[in-house]
Amino acid sequence: MSRPMVRPARRLTTPLILMGALLIAGCGSDAESANEGAGMLAFEGARIITGDGSQAIDNGTVLVHDGRIQWVGASADADVPSGASRVAMEGKTIMPTLVNAHVHLASERAEREDQLRHMAYWGAGAVISLGLDEGDLGLAMRAETPADGARSQSAGRGITAPEPGRSEVPHWVTTEDEARAAVQELAGQGVDFVKIWVDSRGGQYDRLSPELYGAVIDEAHANDLRVTAHVFTLEDAKGLLRAGIDAFAHGIRDMDVDDELMALWAERPDVVLVPNLPNPGVPVELGWLSPTTAPETLEGMQEAASRENPAAQESFGIQARNLARLHGAGVKVAFGTDGSSPWAVHMEMEDMVRSGMTPAQVLHSATGQSADLLRLTDTGTLAEGMSADFIVLDANPLDDITNTRTVSAVYLRGLELDREGLAARFRAGS
Repeated sequence: MSRPMVRPARRLTTPLILMGALLIAGCGSDAESANEGAGMLAFEGARIITGDGSQAIDNGTVLVHDGRIQWVGASADADVPSGASRVAMEGKTIMPTLVNAHVHLASERAEREDQLRHMAYWGAGAVISLGLDEGDLGLAMRAETPADGARSQSAGRGITAPEPGRSEVPHWVTTEDEARAAVQELAGQGVDFVKIWVDSRGGQYDRLSPELYGAVIDEAHANDLRVTAHVFTLEDAKGLLRAGIDAFAHGIRDMDVDDELMALWAERPDVVLVPNLPNPGVPVELGWLSPTTAPETLEGMQEAASRENPAAQESFGIQARNLARLHGAGVKVAFGTDGSSPWAVHMEMEDMVRSGMTPAQVLHSATGQSADLLRLTDTGTLAEGMSADFIVLDANPLDDITNTRTVSAVYLRGLELDREGLAARFRAGS
């Protein structure tokens, strides 16, 4: 008796197995994609100013994960993992946080931390305190990364000729031995820069002599330190260039620069200028400060800012012309404001444009160029691997530099600042 034929089951199930395997593989791929995007933020559709001097990306995307930029480029080229959180940025501008290469911070912790928070509110992500840091606080805080404030560098105590009646924080030196000893102390502390003052303060003092600032610069370079100079006169700027200065913390203020200075600077193309422009002496509108300034305080500030000041205009004119000529000749221009005003960064950028620089050039100076000066390798530009330190603006600063004031958000290390909470705090204290 013959047995009925039984077809092998494997021939029927093989397609099902293959289909199941494909489904499982597909699910695995989706799971991997979702896992890859977990915790990632995709800021999409913004105009992106990268801070490296290149042309802005009109419709761009920034991918951020774990406080770092994973990718930045045109949205059309973006590969956003399915698990990423998407943040719509149409109509916004994203740019790096500002790097302020000349401030003076308090030497008391609570006040200094508050200053760094206030600076971050207005878009600064990193600053250096130049030469008036008393005690060890400024040096110690360089290793700290505040969650809600700008990070900071310090030049410790600067070096100057004796200036009775002014700050006694800087080293007062009268001999070459004293000058070298001051630098050696700063080198032992590992300061980020050596700051010197070369200024008679309108004839009140004997300014730091070429012999003394030459000794400072020589000793600093022997200890792998750079020197930045507070300077006033054209004559002293020439002497400092001859002596090997690395940067100027101010522009030349007594007269227009001449061909000799231009030639000296051309021989030292790596010397950086931080213009630190003065009050332009023209009426300005300060209503944009209202989020962090009490009404009665702002009223007084606005009254003072509404006056014409011919003397200030003349002083500004000298420095503006000098900035225009030096920048036009290819001198590297970074960015700084002096003092501790947290919003001065926006005024300085406007004044740099007043002097003839384009908004794009000024933004490059205030971000990538200043980061290079301070040797900050993970901030100042928006690129893969950089710290996710950026500002979101409501309007385009390339059209009008005052649009840097339209800050809608600030991100430090990928985390958004509580600007509303900070504003309430600053307004109450002003």
